[in-house]
Amino acid sequence: MSPYEATAPVIQKHAKPITVLCVDDEPTVLQSVLESEGYKVLLVKSGAQGINVFNSQAVDAVVLDYWMNDMSGLQVARQMRQLNRTVPIIILSAYIELLDESVGLVDVWIRKGEHHPKYLLEKLAGLVVSPSA
Repeated sequence: MSPYEATAPVIQKHAKPITVLCVDDEPTVLQSVLESEGYKVLLVKSGAQGINVFNSQAVDAVVLDYWMNDMSGLQVARQMRQLNRTVPIIILSAYIELLDESVGLVDVWIRKGEHHPKYLLEKLAGLVVSPSA
């Protein structure tokens, strides 16, 4: 096996796609980026909708925008953690640094811009385990 084969996305090898709930109030390319890597994406545009979907459907990971019209990403993460502490949560933010209140609520804090979306894909792949694995 060449060294390049070892870096191929693991997600492509799974029979059942990993479901990622994306909560973002502004249209983004996030859905197409994740789907191009083999993820099944559930996209909602508000924190309240995100909590409803999280509570009613099986998801393997959550990607939250920090700033939304109805709730902050941390408010959404707090409610999701009360429902299920094991689902990985990633926050995307324009903030440069991790907020103290996010410790324990989110698994990864990603700054939009320089690291996004490649960094997001790397972190997401490291956090999720395929249901068929």
